[in-house]
Amino acid sequence: MAIFKRNKTYYIQYYSQGRRYREAIRTNYELARRVLAKRQGEIAEGKFLEIRRPAVKFDRLCEICLEWSRGNKKSWQSDQTIINRLSKVFSGKKLSERTVLDVERYKALRIKTVSDVTTNREVALLKHMFNKAVAWNLAKDNPIMLVKLFRKNNARIRHLTLSKIKSLLDECADYIRPIVEFALNMGMRYREIRSLRCGHVDLRNRLIYIDEKKWGRREVPMTDYIFHYLVEHQRASGRVFDEAGGKLVGKMRTAHENAVKRVGISDLTFHELRHAFASHLVMAGVDLLTVKELLGHKSINVTLRYSHLSPAHKRNAVELLRFSDRHFLDTKVKGSKLRKALIHSVTIS
Repeated sequence: MAIFKRNKTYYIQYYSQGRRYREAIRTNYELARRVLAKRQGEIAEGKFLEIRRPAVKFDRLCEICLEWSRGNKKSWQSDQTIINRLSKVFSGKKLSERTVLDVERYKALRIKTVSDVTTNREVALLKHMFNKAVAWNLAKDNPIMLVKLFRKNNARIRHLTLSKIKSLLDECADYIRPIVEFALNMGMRYREIRSLRCGHVDLRNRLIYIDEKKWGRREVPMTDYIFHYLVEHQRASGRVFDEAGGKLVGKMRTAHENAVKRVGISDLTFHELRHAFASHLVMAGVDLLTVKELLGHKSINVTLRYSHLSPAHKRNAVELLRFSDRHFLDTKVKGSKLRKALIHSVTIS
């Protein structure tokens, strides 16, 4: 049994017959303490009756989840966009009235117009919202818990040729071109570039320190181009890229999509510029572990998606082990069983 606080609201938590209960007691700690003591007494005397939960509608859950997201997540604007879309489809009914079939129909509808990744992101947030409803005592259970996401397919890594990259840069508007160049030269995510502060730039050692709560910390060496750009545009403090009244955030996507259309590249997202950074490193012979560290991948399995772009690295590896008759005959174990075993077990080049 416990009392805890989230944002400005106190909650009490207790158990009865192996089942957990939570109640929101608003902003009064002393009231929360008294209510918890009362519940403990009712449970001890066998007089505790299960609290009847109010019939919460999906619209109300959207409001509560968005309020929580604004106070707890940096990506709350992304949540807001998804929640607004979900609200148009699922509003008007109680949480208990939503079923797995409702969500499956939503998935089938969305997959016709957006990618499976986007659909998964929306459904994942919907499931998260229902889990929060259970935790906040707004619902008894999660009726859509069994909904499965589409299986991820990360097999395709688009390869942008140098000529295509040059054409894309030529078509970029002046205020987004530096951001595109950062993605191509540093392999940074859009959010990392947008939030990059002057204090994270080390011109003396030519390093950029990236510290993202979601992806962790890493340091990325600057290319000569990025170094000279930062020297020329260095600022005392604040963000490296000034948002200019929200123009950068509000129009970045549109400007990028327009540049892509003018070049004639099909559905190239900004995030794929990061893939281009990794792809050209691998094709230049950089080992995958180094690419992993530069990209900030948590697992090498993610980086392995790029391995097919450099088939020569396997050839170069085995070239280091070119055994021959002369190699074995020159050893001090001539005539031994060991020499014979080795000669017959190794493919002679």
